[in-house]
Amino acid sequence: MNELDVVGVRVEMPSNQPIVLLREVGGDRYLPIWIGPGEATAIAFAQQGMTPARPLTHDLFKDVLEAVGQELTAVRITDLREGVFYAELVFASGVEVSARPSDAIALALRTGTPIYGSDTVLDDAGIAIPDEQEDEVEKFREFLDQISPEDFGTSSQ
Repeated sequence: MNELDVVGVRVEMPSNQPIVLLREVGGDRYLPIWIGPGEATAIAFAQQGMTPARPLTHDLFKDVLEAVGQELTAVRITDLREGVFYAELVFASGVEVSARPSDAIALALRTGTPIYGSDTVLDDAGIAIPDEQEDEVEKFREFLDQISPEDFGTSSQ
């Protein structure tokens, strides 16, 4: 497993489909995962430190984990089958729960939990971006700094 950082969320044109972009820590691979607009909003809220007036599902899940004394220790993106990514939530108790990567990432950002990607997933879907192409990634980061969760067309209610 390789640790991943969340670079951010953007809307892919012309399909208008949101993606979350992850970066391999200590490596040169990036992992784009297409996600739904609700999850894009949840991830963007967490990255920007925004707290909605009412808790989103991921905020509620975090609160429930705290209330029952469960600690999320890792999020693992484990597989890619027929274009669908799979993830697991790993708890301190040893319990592992299957999850969509978008939900797992949104929860990881709220709890400060590390995210990992399997070698197989990164080999199959990762995109190597050499240092000389980092300018493009920096432009992407600048773009992320200028968008808001509302740009994804969903409500936070």
